[in-house]
Amino acid sequence: MTKAKYRRVLLKVSGEVLAGEEGFGISPKMIDLIAEQIKDMVAMGVETAVVIGGGNIFRGIAGSAAGMERTSADYMGMLATVLNALALQNLLETKGVYTRVQSAIEMKELAEGYIRRKAIRHLEKKRVVIFAAGTGNPYFSTDTAAVLRAMEINAQVILKGTKVDGVFDRDPMKDPNAKKFDELSYLDVIAKGLKIMDSTAVTLCMDNNLPLIVFNIKEKENIRKVLMGEAIGTRVRKQ
Repeated sequence: MTKAKYRRVLLKVSGEVLAGEEGFGISPKMIDLIAEQIKDMVAMGVETAVVIGGGNIFRGIAGSAAGMERTSADYMGMLATVLNALALQNLLETKGVYTRVQSAIEMKELAEGYIRRKAIRHLEKKRVVIFAAGTGNPYFSTDTAAVLRAMEINAQVILKGTKVDGVFDRDPMKDPNAKKFDELSYLDVIAKGLKIMDSTAVTLCMDNNLPLIVFNIKEKENIRKVLMGEAIGTRVRKQ
């Protein structure tokens, strides 16, 4: 077994990544690629928790901007993350990976309610825990939920899988001359206005000295490389 640098991690995957080239819904190709990499993480002995966004199905902020009441829009976004979590759980289990979905909103027919001690016990038993429904509260993003859950389960690092190779000074999808950062402090992220996470999530990471690695999850071996300590993506840490 290949020895990983980290014992317990939280993987954050945006809904947009899950949509793949289609731009909406769940791409069978992308969810299979993510599931294969999570299976590899488990095979390396890494205790793995996952938070998935819901932007591929419904984004609360967008709904609010379109005139929907913000709280209702955010709850709809939380339900979208449950759909993604159940889809990932199903695919992982077809690959022989034991999983549990824990939801911040009670829906006992579909998922366990979130209980910190139970989540940690699942991780110790090498089950992948997929956290759904964000924090269970409106006005908080799934990025904030990922940081909160990572701290609660004592994860050593957050791995944020995106569609690009790390953090850039401009959108590399629009500007080919965008500059990639290999390392940043959380103060840099705030000062430069870099949109890798919302400000609440960034501040939580900084205040609790929780490192973050942003990388391209579409490259099949990238998670393995990150876990082995290779210089992949952008590393963000306290100054």
